Amino acid sequence: MPQKKTPYSLQDFIYDLPEELVAQVPSPGRDSSRLFVLDRGSGKSTHTMFSSIPGYLRPGDILVFNNARVINARIFCRRETGGRVEVVLAENLGPLSWKIICNRTARIRSGDRLRPEQDPSIFLEVTGREGEYLIVETSVPLDPGLLERIGVVPLPPYIRREADRADSERYQTVYAAKSGAVAAPTAGLHFTHGILESLKSMGITMVFTTLFVSWGTFSPVRENDLSLHKMHSEKYILDPGSAAVINSGRKSGRRIVAVGTTALRVLESTFRDGENVPGEGATDIFIYPPCQIKSADALLTNLHTPGSTLLMLVCAFAGYETVMAAYGAAVREGYRFFSYGDAMLII
Repeated sequence: MPQKKTPYSLQDFIYDLPEELVAQVPSPGRDSSRLFVLDRGSGKSTHTMFSSIPGYLRPGDILVFNNARVINARIFCRRETGGRVEVVLAENLGPLSWKIICNRTARIRSGDRLRPEQDPSIFLEVTGREGEYLIVETSVPLDPGLLERIGVVPLPPYIRREADRADSERYQTVYAAKSGAVAAPTAGLHFTHGILESLKSMGITMVFTTLFVSWGTFSPVRENDLSLHKMHSEKYILDPGSAAVINSGRKSGRRIVAVGTTALRVLESTFRDGENVPGEGATDIFIYPPCQIKSADALLTNLHTPGSTLLMLVCAFAGYETVMAAYGAAVREGYRFFSYGDAMLII
């Protein structure tokens, strides 16, 4: 299918999405979500259920997962004046330093202290401002154990309800291991232990990388000229063992399947001279057409927000016209969109 001429602008990635298609709750079972299978070569598609995904993968495939675990990053606090504020830890900057967003950002000044309602002995002191974010220093390290006590699951801004007990389990992948993300790698939410065992029995290899998804994943693109957009930074880990399996598999002609845009961000960020280089670091890679993705052969992902960097990445992987036509079909077919929505496998 012919692709649109470049350069691309923000408006190219805007599409009409009825509000009722934005999933507000997860599907009854992880693998009972729908699966849109898209052949990026022909543009042909198949509509099925996620439970059938083993039938679209091959023995020998290498699935690359993001095993980041979401922390309880949403904290209800009190100002020293007594006013209640809602804080979301957006990005960890150091042992006692965080970038946060707050529903009272305009009213808060440098030096203000915010105390969690669940433990007022702790405070977050505002030390600066960076765009829509506040920078805070905390009186104690906000480790995952402490956040379990003082915070709750930070549901995405387009989920317009309060988090409940079920979200603590459903907004984590079943293989989540390394705490530090403030948003889930949502393509992995569909997997059950049973499906993972089925894939393993087929001769499919599973490896894990880590990208600590930050709140910046929800930041809108505001510049119509995409070259002016400043991408958020996220910390990643690609261990030597996983890199070795990926590189060996690629050399032997096995398909590299990225489970989610976050896993693909790590693969592309660490790809050098035909191989993925292990290590730890931070990536602010911004992938949009006509960028060519060379580190993966297939991609499993959810359906993304209009005008988002995630949609742009998917278009770079599978082709602008192909993806936008598929999104139009997904809307017509009533697919559920975004974090708790349905999945798309691009092969």
